[in-house]
Amino acid sequence: MFKLKDICIKITDGSHYSPKGGDGEIPMLSVKDMENNSFSYSDCKMISEEEYLPLVKSDCKPLLNDVIIAKDGSYLKHVFVVKEEIDQAVLSSIGILRPDLEKVDPDYLKYYLQTSSVKETVSKKYVSGSALPRIILKNFGEIEVIKKNLLNQKQIAKVLSDLDAKIEVNNQINQQLEAMAKTLYDYWFVQFDFPDENGKPYKSAGGKMVYNEELKREIPDGWEVVQIDSITNIIDPHPSHRAPKEVTNGYPFAGIGDIDKYGNIAIDKARVISEEFVDKQERDYEINETSLGYGRVGTVGKVVRLRRQEFRYALSPTLAVINAIDKDNMPFIYLTVTNDFFYKNALKRTSGTTRPAIGIKELRKIPVLMPESKSAQILSEFNALIKHEMNLIEINAKENQKLTELRDWLLPMLMNGQVRVENSNLNLNSNLNLNDAGDVDGGLGMVAESGIKYNRN
Repeated sequence: MFKLKDICIKITDGSHYSPKGGDGEIPMLSVKDMENNSFSYSDCKMISEEEYLPLVKSDCKPLLNDVIIAKDGSYLKHVFVVKEEIDQAVLSSIGILRPDLEKVDPDYLKYYLQTSSVKETVSKKYVSGSALPRIILKNFGEIEVIKKNLLNQKQIAKVLSDLDAKIEVNNQINQQLEAMAKTLYDYWFVQFDFPDENGKPYKSAGGKMVYNEELKREIPDGWEVVQIDSITNIIDPHPSHRAPKEVTNGYPFAGIGDIDKYGNIAIDKARVISEEFVDKQERDYEINETSLGYGRVGTVGKVVRLRRQEFRYALSPTLAVINAIDKDNMPFIYLTVTNDFFYKNALKRTSGTTRPAIGIKELRKIPVLMPESKSAQILSEFNALIKHEMNLIEINAKENQKLTELRDWLLPMLMNGQVRVENSNLNLNSNLNLNDAGDVDGGLGMVAESGIKYNRN
Protein backbone atom coordinates (compact mmCIF):
# COMPACT_ATOMS: atom_id res chain seq x y z
CA MET A 1 0.00 0.00 0.00
CA PHE A 2 1.01 3.59 -0.66
CA LYS A 3 0.17 6.42 1.68
CA LEU A 4 -1.36 9.40 -0.04
CA LYS A 5 1.30 11.72 1.40
CA ASP A 6 4.04 9.55 -0.16
CA ILE A 7 2.65 9.73 -3.70
CA CYS A 8 1.70 13.41 -3.69
CA ILE A 9 4.12 16.30 -3.96
CA LYS A 10 1.61 18.49 -2.15
CA ILE A 11 -1.71 18.14 -0.33
CA THR A 12 -3.32 21.50 0.23
CA ASP A 13 -6.50 23.48 -0.15
CA GLY A 14 -7.53 26.81 -1.60
CA SER A 15 -7.51 30.27 -0.11
CA HIS A 16 -8.86 30.77 3.40
CA TYR A 17 -9.37 34.40 2.45
CA SER A 18 -12.09 35.26 -0.05
CA PRO A 19 -11.27 38.28 -2.25
CA LYS A 20 -14.04 40.79 -2.73
CA GLY A 21 -14.16 40.24 -6.49
CA GLY A 22 -16.91 41.48 -8.75
CA ASP A 23 -15.19 43.38 -11.54
CA GLY A 24 -12.45 40.97 -12.59
CA GLU A 25 -12.22 38.32 -15.29
CA ILE A 26 -10.49 35.50 -13.39
CA PRO A 27 -12.67 32.74 -11.82
CA MET A 28 -12.55 32.31 -8.04
CA LEU A 29 -14.09 28.90 -7.41
CA SER A 30 -15.60 27.16 -4.42
CA VAL A 31 -17.04 23.67 -3.89
CA LYS A 32 -20.43 24.85 -5.21
CA ASP A 33 -18.79 25.40 -8.62
CA MET A 34 -17.60 21.79 -8.93
CA GLU A 35 -19.19 19.33 -11.35
CA ASN A 36 -18.46 15.68 -12.07
CA ASN A 37 -15.41 16.26 -14.26
CA SER A 38 -14.76 19.98 -14.22
CA PHE A 39 -15.67 23.36 -12.81
CA SER A 40 -18.79 25.26 -13.78
CA TYR A 41 -18.05 28.91 -14.50
CA SER A 42 -21.64 30.04 -15.05
CA ASP A 43 -22.20 31.47 -11.57
CA CYS A 44 -18.77 31.73 -9.95
CA LYS A 45 -17.12 34.78 -8.40
CA MET A 46 -14.78 36.74 -10.68
CA ILE A 47 -11.67 38.47 -9.33
CA SER A 48 -9.12 40.93 -10.69
CA GLU A 49 -5.53 40.11 -11.66
CA GLU A 50 -4.39 42.14 -8.65
CA GLU A 51 -6.41 39.87 -6.35
CA TYR A 52 -5.35 36.78 -8.26
CA LEU A 53 -1.54 37.05 -8.21
CA PRO A 54 -1.15 36.59 -4.41
CA LEU A 55 -3.35 33.50 -4.67
CA VAL A 56 -1.01 32.00 -7.27
CA LYS A 57 1.94 32.51 -4.90
CA SER A 58 -0.06 30.76 -2.16
CA ASP A 59 -0.63 27.70 -4.39
CA CYS A 60 -4.35 28.34 -4.71
CA LYS A 61 -4.18 27.92 -8.49
CA PRO A 62 -4.83 24.33 -9.69
CA LEU A 63 -2.10 23.08 -11.99
CA LEU A 64 -2.18 20.56 -14.83
CA ASN A 65 -2.71 16.99 -13.49
CA ASP A 66 -3.77 18.18 -10.03
CA VAL A 67 -6.52 16.07 -8.48
CA ILE A 68 -9.27 18.38 -7.24
CA ILE A 69 -11.56 17.20 -4.43
CA ALA A 70 -14.67 18.57 -2.77
CA LYS A 71 -13.34 19.08 0.78
CA ASP A 72 -16.18 20.80 2.64
CA GLY A 73 -19.86 19.93 2.79
CA SER A 74 -20.52 16.93 0.53
CA TYR A 75 -16.88 15.85 0.75
CA LEU A 76 -15.57 13.75 -2.15
CA LYS A 77 -18.88 14.26 -3.96
CA HIS A 78 -16.82 15.59 -6.85
CA VAL A 79 -13.27 14.47 -7.67
CA PHE A 80 -11.62 15.31 -10.98
CA VAL A 81 -8.26 15.89 -12.66
CA VAL A 82 -7.22 19.26 -14.07
CA LYS A 83 -6.77 18.66 -17.81
CA GLU A 84 -6.08 22.25 -18.84
CA GLU A 85 -4.18 24.82 -16.83
CA ILE A 86 -5.85 28.24 -16.94
CA ASP A 87 -5.94 31.37 -14.80
CA GLN A 88 -8.24 30.47 -11.93
CA ALA A 89 -8.05 30.10 -8.15
CA VAL A 90 -9.93 28.06 -5.56
CA LEU A 91 -11.21 28.68 -2.05
CA SER A 92 -10.55 26.50 0.98
CA SER A 93 -13.65 24.36 0.44
CA ILE A 94 -11.67 22.67 -2.36
CA GLY A 95 -8.67 20.41 -1.80
CA ILE A 96 -5.74 20.15 -4.19
CA LEU A 97 -3.71 16.94 -4.46
CA ARG A 98 -0.57 17.31 -6.55
CA PRO A 99 0.47 13.78 -7.56
CA ASP A 100 4.07 12.67 -8.07
CA LEU A 101 3.71 11.55 -11.69
CA GLU A 102 6.56 9.05 -11.29
CA LYS A 103 4.56 7.20 -8.63
CA VAL A 104 0.87 7.64 -9.38
CA ASP A 105 -1.35 8.33 -12.38
CA PRO A 106 -3.69 11.25 -11.63
CA ASP A 107 -6.72 9.54 -13.15
CA TYR A 108 -6.05 6.36 -11.20
CA LEU A 109 -5.88 8.43 -8.00
CA LYS A 110 -9.12 10.19 -8.94
CA TYR A 111 -11.00 6.93 -9.39
CA TYR A 112 -9.47 5.39 -6.29
CA LEU A 113 -10.77 8.28 -4.17
CA GLN A 114 -14.25 7.65 -5.57
CA THR A 115 -14.50 4.09 -4.22
CA SER A 116 -16.98 3.64 -1.39
CA SER A 117 -14.33 2.01 0.80
CA VAL A 118 -12.22 5.19 0.64
CA LYS A 119 -15.26 7.41 1.26
CA GLU A 120 -16.16 5.28 4.28
CA THR A 121 -12.61 5.51 5.65
CA VAL A 122 -12.53 9.26 5.11
CA SER A 123 -15.89 9.63 6.86
CA LYS A 124 -14.72 7.72 9.92
CA LYS A 125 -11.18 9.04 10.25
CA TYR A 126 -10.62 12.29 8.41
CA VAL A 127 -13.81 14.34 8.68
CA SER A 128 -14.84 16.79 11.39
CA GLY A 129 -17.98 18.86 11.94
CA SER A 130 -21.65 17.93 11.72
CA ALA A 131 -23.43 21.01 10.37
CA LEU A 132 -20.71 21.41 7.72
CA PRO A 133 -18.52 18.29 7.62
CA ARG A 134 -15.06 18.85 6.16
CA ILE A 135 -11.97 16.78 5.44
CA ILE A 136 -9.07 17.39 7.85
CA LEU A 137 -6.23 17.86 5.37
CA LYS A 138 -3.38 17.54 7.88
CA ASN A 139 -4.39 13.89 8.41
CA PHE A 140 -5.69 13.21 4.91
CA GLY A 141 -2.25 12.15 3.68
CA GLU A 142 -2.43 9.02 5.83
CA ILE A 143 -5.03 7.45 3.54
CA GLU A 144 -3.74 4.20 2.09
CA VAL A 145 -3.78 3.72 -1.67
CA ILE A 146 -3.52 0.26 -3.22
CA LYS A 147 -0.04 -0.08 -4.68
CA LYS A 148 0.08 -0.86 -8.40
CA ASN A 149 2.73 -0.15 -10.98
CA LEU A 150 2.24 2.90 -13.20
CA LEU A 151 1.37 0.87 -16.29
CA ASN A 152 -1.37 -0.99 -14.45
CA GLN A 153 -2.65 2.27 -12.96
CA LYS A 154 -2.90 3.82 -16.42
CA GLN A 155 -4.65 0.73 -17.80
CA ILE A 156 -7.25 0.81 -15.03
CA ALA A 157 -7.79 4.54 -15.46
CA LYS A 158 -8.16 4.09 -19.23
CA VAL A 159 -10.96 1.52 -18.87
CA LEU A 160 -12.90 3.74 -16.47
CA SER A 161 -12.23 7.00 -18.33
CA ASP A 162 -13.40 5.43 -21.62
CA LEU A 163 -16.74 4.69 -19.97
CA ASP A 164 -16.91 8.24 -18.61
CA ALA A 165 -16.04 9.60 -22.07
CA LYS A 166 -18.93 7.68 -23.65
CA ILE A 167 -21.28 8.99 -20.94
CA GLU A 168 -20.09 12.52 -21.66
CA VAL A 169 -20.63 12.10 -25.43
CA ASN A 170 -24.20 10.96 -24.79
CA ASN A 171 -24.74 13.95 -22.50
CA GLN A 172 -23.46 16.34 -25.18
CA ILE A 173 -25.75 14.76 -27.79
CA ASN A 174 -28.69 15.12 -25.40
CA GLN A 175 -27.84 18.77 -24.75
CA GLN A 176 -27.86 19.44 -28.49
CA LEU A 177 -31.16 17.59 -28.98
CA GLU A 178 -32.76 19.48 -26.12
CA ALA A 179 -31.46 22.80 -27.44
CA MET A 180 -33.11 22.04 -30.80
CA ALA A 181 -36.40 21.21 -29.06
CA LYS A 182 -36.27 24.39 -26.96
CA THR A 183 -35.57 26.50 -30.03
CA LEU A 184 -38.67 25.16 -31.77
CA TYR A 185 -40.73 25.63 -28.58
CA ASP A 186 -39.56 29.24 -28.33
CA TYR A 187 -40.39 29.85 -31.99
CA TRP A 188 -43.92 28.46 -31.67
CA PHE A 189 -45.00 29.32 -28.13
CA VAL A 190 -42.97 32.39 -27.16
CA GLN A 191 -42.51 34.22 -30.45
CA PHE A 192 -45.83 32.77 -31.73
CA ASP A 193 -44.52 31.96 -35.18
CA PHE A 194 -46.14 28.55 -35.32
CA PRO A 195 -47.45 27.60 -38.78
CA ASP A 196 -50.81 29.22 -39.56
CA GLU A 197 -53.47 27.61 -41.78
CA ASN A 198 -51.36 28.55 -44.82
CA GLY A 199 -48.15 27.18 -43.36
CA LYS A 200 -46.73 30.66 -42.71
CA PRO A 201 -45.33 31.88 -39.37
CA TYR A 202 -48.40 33.15 -37.51
CA LYS A 203 -47.24 36.41 -35.92
CA SER A 204 -44.77 37.40 -38.65
CA ALA A 205 -47.47 36.83 -41.27
CA GLY A 206 -49.84 39.23 -39.51
CA GLY A 207 -51.81 36.81 -37.34
CA LYS A 208 -54.18 38.58 -34.95
CA MET A 209 -52.71 39.31 -31.52
CA VAL A 210 -54.56 40.49 -28.40
CA TYR A 211 -53.29 41.92 -25.14
CA ASN A 212 -53.51 39.59 -22.12
CA GLU A 213 -53.78 41.36 -18.77
CA GLU A 214 -52.50 38.42 -16.71
CA LEU A 215 -49.37 37.91 -18.79
CA LYS A 216 -48.92 41.63 -19.54
CA ARG A 217 -48.23 40.89 -23.19
CA GLU A 218 -49.89 40.16 -26.51
CA ILE A 219 -50.85 36.60 -27.31
CA PRO A 220 -52.50 34.98 -30.35
CA ASP A 221 -56.23 35.63 -30.60
CA GLY A 222 -58.19 32.81 -28.99
CA TRP A 223 -55.35 31.46 -26.87
CA GLU A 224 -55.96 31.20 -23.15
CA VAL A 225 -54.08 31.15 -19.87
CA VAL A 226 -54.77 28.08 -17.71
CA GLN A 227 -53.28 26.63 -14.54
CA ILE A 228 -50.70 23.91 -15.03
CA ASP A 229 -52.89 21.45 -13.14
CA SER A 230 -55.50 21.65 -15.93
CA ILE A 231 -53.18 19.64 -18.19
CA THR A 232 -51.20 17.69 -15.55
CA ASN A 233 -51.59 15.81 -12.29
CA ILE A 234 -49.12 17.21 -9.75
CA ILE A 235 -48.43 14.89 -6.82
CA ASP A 236 -46.61 15.24 -3.51
CA PRO A 237 -44.73 11.90 -3.35
CA HIS A 238 -44.40 11.97 0.43
CA PRO A 239 -47.20 14.11 1.90
CA SER A 240 -46.48 13.25 5.55
CA HIS A 241 -42.95 14.69 5.11
CA ARG A 242 -41.73 12.39 7.88
CA ALA A 243 -38.31 11.00 7.09
CA PRO A 244 -38.53 7.22 6.60
CA LYS A 245 -36.31 5.02 8.71
CA GLU A 246 -32.95 4.39 7.11
CA VAL A 247 -31.91 0.75 6.69
CA THR A 248 -28.74 -1.08 5.71
CA ASN A 249 -30.15 -2.98 2.75
CA GLY A 250 -33.02 -1.53 0.77
CA TYR A 251 -33.74 0.99 -1.93
CA PRO A 252 -32.70 4.60 -2.63
CA PHE A 253 -34.77 7.42 -1.13
CA ALA A 254 -34.08 9.99 -3.81
CA GLY A 255 -34.44 13.73 -3.47
CA ILE A 256 -34.26 16.28 -6.26
CA GLY A 257 -30.51 16.59 -5.69
CA ASP A 258 -29.94 12.85 -6.18
CA ILE A 259 -31.44 12.67 -9.69
CA ASP A 260 -29.94 14.14 -12.85
CA LYS A 261 -32.11 15.65 -15.58
CA TYR A 262 -32.20 12.36 -17.48
CA GLY A 263 -33.45 10.34 -14.52
CA ASN A 264 -30.17 8.73 -13.43
CA ILE A 265 -29.81 8.48 -9.65
CA ALA A 266 -26.65 9.06 -7.63
CA ILE A 267 -27.12 5.76 -5.82
CA ASP A 268 -24.17 6.17 -3.45
CA LYS A 269 -25.45 9.53 -2.20
CA ALA A 270 -29.14 8.71 -1.65
CA ARG A 271 -30.46 7.43 1.68
CA VAL A 272 -31.47 3.76 1.86
CA ILE A 273 -35.00 2.91 2.96
CA SER A 274 -37.16 -0.18 3.31
CA GLU A 275 -38.98 -2.08 0.59
CA GLU A 276 -42.26 -1.49 2.46
CA PHE A 277 -41.90 2.27 1.99
CA VAL A 278 -41.27 1.83 -1.74
CA ASP A 279 -44.27 -0.50 -1.99
CA LYS A 280 -46.52 2.14 -0.41
CA GLN A 281 -45.39 4.89 -2.81
CA GLU A 282 -45.95 2.62 -5.78
CA ARG A 283 -49.49 1.93 -4.59
CA ASP A 284 -50.22 5.59 -3.90
CA TYR A 285 -49.41 7.03 -7.31
CA GLU A 286 -48.09 6.17 -10.75
CA ILE A 287 -44.70 6.94 -12.25
CA ASN A 288 -44.74 6.14 -15.94
CA GLU A 289 -42.43 6.64 -18.90
CA THR A 290 -43.50 10.29 -19.24
CA SER A 291 -43.37 11.34 -15.56
CA LEU A 292 -41.32 14.36 -14.50
CA GLY A 293 -39.91 15.43 -11.16
CA TYR A 294 -40.03 19.14 -10.32
CA GLY A 295 -37.72 20.55 -7.65
CA ARG A 296 -39.80 22.31 -5.05
CA VAL A 297 -37.50 22.43 -1.98
CA GLY A 298 -33.97 23.77 -2.17
CA THR A 299 -33.37 23.53 -5.90
CA VAL A 300 -36.69 25.04 -6.95
CA GLY A 301 -37.33 24.69 -10.66
CA LYS A 302 -34.97 21.79 -11.38
CA VAL A 303 -36.75 19.39 -13.76
CA VAL A 304 -35.79 15.73 -14.06
CA ARG A 305 -37.20 12.72 -15.80
CA LEU A 306 -38.38 9.87 -13.59
CA ARG A 307 -37.74 6.29 -14.62
CA ARG A 308 -38.94 4.14 -11.72
CA GLN A 309 -40.31 1.60 -14.16
CA GLU A 310 -36.71 0.47 -14.76
CA PHE A 311 -35.47 0.17 -11.19
CA ARG A 312 -37.10 0.72 -7.82
CA TYR A 313 -36.65 3.73 -5.59
CA ALA A 314 -38.75 6.07 -3.47
CA LEU A 315 -39.04 9.83 -3.83
CA SER A 316 -38.60 12.46 -1.15
CA PRO A 317 -40.83 15.55 -0.78
CA THR A 318 -38.06 17.78 -2.18
CA LEU A 319 -39.76 17.28 -5.54
CA ALA A 320 -43.22 16.99 -7.00
CA VAL A 321 -44.26 14.38 -9.53
CA ILE A 322 -45.78 15.80 -12.72
CA ASN A 323 -47.86 13.43 -14.84
CA ALA A 324 -49.47 14.55 -18.07
CA ILE A 325 -53.22 14.03 -18.24
CA ASP A 326 -52.67 13.31 -21.94
CA LYS A 327 -49.33 11.48 -22.28
CA ASP A 328 -49.00 12.65 -25.87
CA ASN A 329 -48.62 16.19 -24.51
CA MET A 330 -45.53 15.42 -22.46
CA PRO A 331 -43.01 16.98 -24.90
CA PHE A 332 -44.95 20.26 -24.70
CA ILE A 333 -45.33 19.99 -20.91
CA TYR A 334 -41.63 19.25 -20.39
CA LEU A 335 -40.56 22.29 -22.41
CA THR A 336 -43.21 24.43 -20.68
CA VAL A 337 -42.04 23.63 -17.14
CA THR A 338 -38.38 24.13 -18.12
CA ASN A 339 -39.16 27.50 -19.70
CA ASP A 340 -38.02 30.73 -17.99
CA PHE A 341 -41.61 32.00 -17.74
CA PHE A 342 -42.67 28.99 -15.66
CA TYR A 343 -39.53 29.18 -13.51
CA LYS A 344 -40.05 32.87 -12.70
CA ASN A 345 -43.64 32.19 -11.73
CA ALA A 346 -42.49 29.36 -9.46
CA LEU A 347 -39.97 31.65 -7.75
CA LYS A 348 -42.71 34.20 -7.05
CA ARG A 349 -44.57 31.53 -5.09
CA THR A 350 -41.66 30.32 -2.95
CA SER A 351 -41.20 30.89 0.75
CA GLY A 352 -38.05 30.75 2.86
CA THR A 353 -34.64 32.28 2.21
CA THR A 354 -32.11 29.74 3.48
CA ARG A 355 -33.91 26.89 1.73
CA PRO A 356 -36.58 28.22 -0.62
CA ALA A 357 -39.61 26.01 -1.21
CA ILE A 358 -42.85 26.07 -3.17
CA GLY A 359 -45.95 24.30 -1.87
CA ILE A 360 -47.80 21.76 -3.99
CA LYS A 361 -50.94 23.93 -4.06
CA GLU A 362 -48.96 26.94 -5.28
CA LEU A 363 -47.18 24.85 -7.89
CA ARG A 364 -50.51 23.69 -9.28
CA LYS A 365 -51.61 27.31 -9.79
CA ILE A 366 -48.74 28.38 -12.06
CA PRO A 367 -50.19 29.75 -15.33
CA VAL A 368 -49.37 28.31 -18.74
CA LEU A 369 -50.42 29.57 -22.15
CA MET A 370 -52.41 27.16 -24.31
CA PRO A 371 -53.58 27.33 -27.94
CA GLU A 372 -57.33 27.68 -28.41
CA SER A 373 -59.21 24.41 -28.50
CA LYS A 374 -59.98 24.68 -32.22
CA SER A 375 -56.23 24.91 -32.83
CA ALA A 376 -55.47 21.69 -30.94
CA GLN A 377 -53.59 20.46 -34.00
CA ILE A 378 -50.84 22.95 -33.12
CA LEU A 379 -50.04 20.94 -30.00
CA SER A 380 -50.34 17.65 -31.87
CA GLU A 381 -48.00 18.81 -34.61
CA PHE A 382 -45.50 20.18 -32.12
CA ASN A 383 -45.49 17.03 -29.99
CA ALA A 384 -45.05 14.87 -33.08
CA LEU A 385 -42.08 16.97 -34.22
CA ILE A 386 -40.38 16.87 -30.82
CA LYS A 387 -41.17 13.25 -29.97
CA HIS A 388 -38.22 11.92 -31.99
CA GLU A 389 -35.72 14.10 -30.12
CA MET A 390 -37.29 13.15 -26.78
CA ASN A 391 -37.03 9.45 -27.64
CA LEU A 392 -33.36 9.79 -28.60
CA ILE A 393 -32.66 11.61 -25.35
CA GLU A 394 -34.35 8.79 -23.44
CA ILE A 395 -32.31 6.14 -25.27
CA ASN A 396 -29.05 7.92 -24.49
CA ALA A 397 -30.09 8.40 -20.87
CA LYS A 398 -30.83 4.70 -20.46
CA GLU A 399 -27.48 3.81 -22.02
CA ASN A 400 -25.76 6.19 -19.60
CA GLN A 401 -27.45 4.48 -16.66
CA LYS A 402 -26.05 1.14 -17.81
CA LEU A 403 -22.61 2.62 -18.43
CA THR A 404 -22.63 4.22 -14.99
CA GLU A 405 -23.61 0.95 -13.35
CA LEU A 406 -20.85 -0.84 -15.28
CA ARG A 407 -18.27 1.77 -14.26
CA ASP A 408 -19.34 1.66 -10.63
CA TRP A 409 -19.27 -2.13 -10.64
CA LEU A 410 -15.83 -2.23 -12.24
CA LEU A 411 -14.30 0.48 -10.04
CA PRO A 412 -13.79 -1.56 -6.83
CA MET A 413 -13.17 -4.77 -8.76
CA LEU A 414 -10.32 -3.19 -10.72
CA MET A 415 -8.84 -1.61 -7.61
CA ASN A 416 -8.82 -4.79 -5.52
CA GLY A 417 -7.68 -7.08 -8.35
CA GLN A 418 -10.86 -9.09 -8.86
CA VAL A 419 -10.84 -7.72 -12.40
CA ARG A 420 -7.53 -7.28 -14.21
CA VAL A 421 -6.55 -5.31 -17.28
CA GLU A 422 -4.16 -7.12 -19.57
CA ASN A 423 -2.99 -5.60 -22.85
CA SER A 424 -5.88 -3.11 -22.71
CA ASN A 425 -8.40 -5.96 -22.29
CA LEU A 426 -10.38 -6.77 -19.16
CA ASN A 427 -9.75 -10.12 -17.50
CA LEU A 428 -12.67 -10.90 -15.23
CA ASN A 429 -11.84 -13.45 -12.54
CA SER A 430 -15.52 -14.27 -12.11
CA ASN A 431 -17.73 -15.68 -14.85
CA LEU A 432 -18.59 -12.19 -16.09
CA ASN A 433 -17.65 -10.98 -19.55
CA LEU A 434 -17.96 -7.68 -21.32
CA ASN A 435 -20.08 -7.99 -24.43
CA ASP A 436 -19.84 -5.87 -27.58
CA ALA A 437 -22.37 -3.39 -26.22
CA GLY A 438 -20.21 -2.65 -23.19
CA ASP A 439 -22.50 -4.47 -20.73
CA VAL A 440 -21.41 -7.18 -18.33
CA ASP A 441 -23.03 -10.46 -19.34
CA GLY A 442 -24.62 -12.16 -16.38
CA GLY A 443 -24.23 -9.49 -13.75
CA LEU A 444 -24.48 -5.82 -14.64
CA GLY A 445 -27.54 -5.36 -12.48
CA MET A 446 -25.59 -5.47 -9.20
CA VAL A 447 -23.16 -2.75 -8.18
CA ALA A 448 -20.58 -4.44 -5.97
CA GLU A 449 -20.17 -1.80 -3.30
CA SER A 450 -23.53 -0.17 -2.83
CA GLY A 451 -25.40 -2.49 -0.50
CA ILE A 452 -28.55 -1.46 -2.38
CA LYS A 453 -30.74 -4.03 -4.12
CA TYR A 454 -31.55 -3.60 -7.78
CA ASN A 455 -34.41 -5.15 -9.71
CA ARG A 456 -33.90 -4.66 -13.41
CA ASN A 457 -36.47 -5.45 -16.08
